[in-house]
Amino acid sequence: MRWWSVANFVSNAGTWMQLTVQNLLVLQITGSAAATGLSMSVQAAPALLMSVLGGAAVDRWPRKLTAAVSQALLAVIAFTTATLVALDRLDMTTLMVLAAVTGMVATVDNPACALLGNDLVPAEDVPSAIGVGALVFNAGRLAGAALAGVTVGFLGTAAAYFANGFSFLFVTAVIPFLRPAAGAVRQAAVRQAAVGRAARRPASGTSVREGLAFFARRPRLLALAGVTGISAVFGRNYGLTLAVLVTGPLAGGAGAFGTVSTVLAAGGIVGAVLGARLRRPSVRLVGALAATGALLQIAAGLSPSLAMLVVLVLPMAVVESVSDTAGTAVLQTDPPAHLRGRVLGVWGSIGTVWSLGGPPALGLLMELAGPRGALITGGAVIALSLASGHLLQRRRVTTPVALTKDAAPQEALQTAA
Repeated sequence: MRWWSVANFVSNAGTWMQLTVQNLLVLQITGSAAATGLSMSVQAAPALLMSVLGGAAVDRWPRKLTAAVSQALLAVIAFTTATLVALDRLDMTTLMVLAAVTGMVATVDNPACALLGNDLVPAEDVPSAIGVGALVFNAGRLAGAALAGVTVGFLGTAAAYFANGFSFLFVTAVIPFLRPAAGAVRQAAVRQAAVGRAARRPASGTSVREGLAFFARRPRLLALAGVTGISAVFGRNYGLTLAVLVTGPLAGGAGAFGTVSTVLAAGGIVGAVLGARLRRPSVRLVGALAATGALLQIAAGLSPSLAMLVVLVLPMAVVESVSDTAGTAVLQTDPPAHLRGRVLGVWGSIGTVWSLGGPPALGLLMELAGPRGALITGGAVIALSLASGHLLQRRRVTTPVALTKDAAPQEALQTAA
């Protein structure tokens, strides 16, 4: 697990370095901010339709081999892009194609790497392992964004892509040496047996439908999707809402927003540390944290000064990070072992809808109500929706089957059945 965490830190730092540089590269090629957003959407779009297939592939194929091959393919794409940039042969069309291919490979790579990490710890430590992964992710994001500027300044844009390619190769080299934890061996055996059964099926469509059917029939996962979806659409996108709030009503500049962004990142790390201590995450906990974040978002929208906003931003980031860790733990531990890849695939498709539709909806809300109004309205919608859902859930009444004392045990059981 230590080696896997180190490998993920290196890979996340390289990925965030490339993402930072890619936005600058698109601006350099086209001079259009809209084209920058389009490149990000093109990379995310394959997950909308292909995540379910990618999750099914992860359940059917050997986990370590799948992760190693997908990481190697991502390295090839990064090296190809770096070579084209170095030779000044990269145009916008080629960049879009490479971004789309990256998104396609990621539909397999993301669930494979997520579930591979869970195999390295006992079952009871999976929530903690997910928290460690969130900590590594946030630390890699900070390191990658910082290294991007240094790398481009001294070595050029192509160097950032080359560095990301080598980070993928590092992960590929580490994977063969990973061994499952003692408590995870039983799960691996169950999964291998399920893979064997799945391999004998005549078509992969049945495998995909199993994942969809399990998700659709699982109220716990549907509730988690609802909580996460409404939070993603009406909140969370703090990089957008807080940027407009800081530079607009609070009359701050780029430096002020940089301070807010740093506090957000620090809060994410603190939240990841706290999330790693969770032992029994639940959808109810995710909902409570989402409601708390919504109230903090309303307070941020009402903040009279930049200093007050900075004070509120830290707990907002902590709550969001802990909520993400708890939700991911529920998502990865609730399904049976042989269905987890497919459930993660379904979740990837749903999450893509939020990531593609949330920012435009929030942008429209800011156009209509301003940044303060968007934060306040969004927070109120989240809080009221979660409160309504909680009240409806509490009103559900379960009628127990009563066994009469004078009935024979067998007769009573037949009546109950």
